[in-house]
Amino acid sequence: SSMPPTIINPTTTRTVAKFFKSSTSRREGLSLYREILRTTKAFHWCDERGVPWNQRLRLEARKEFESSKEETDPLIIARMLVTGRDCIQEVQKRFNEADRAAWERIERDSQRR
Repeated sequence: SSMPPTIINPTTTRTVAKFFKSSTSRREGLSLYREILRTTKAFHWCDERGVPWNQRLRLEARKEFESSKEETDPLIIARMLVTGRDCIQEVQKRFNEADRAAWERIERDSQRR
């Protein structure tokens, strides 16, 4: 027994496109969220109130993602994902530069002794 032919009409195409967009955005959003959580692990010092920065950053990220959860406009979602990705890459870059500078200072100081 063979399967009947699949009929593709504009409605099913739109539904499939909508599902693909939303599942892709969801996957990208989760990937970005995980990347943010991984990045926050490096921030182990405390703020002026004694709250560890990694906790504070995780809470802020969670709030941002929660507040954006209901967004349905694909352009706005794409913009948020691109902005989030750019921000996290900038944070990582600056952190790595500061870390490298700190290690260079430690290296210079240890050579003076």
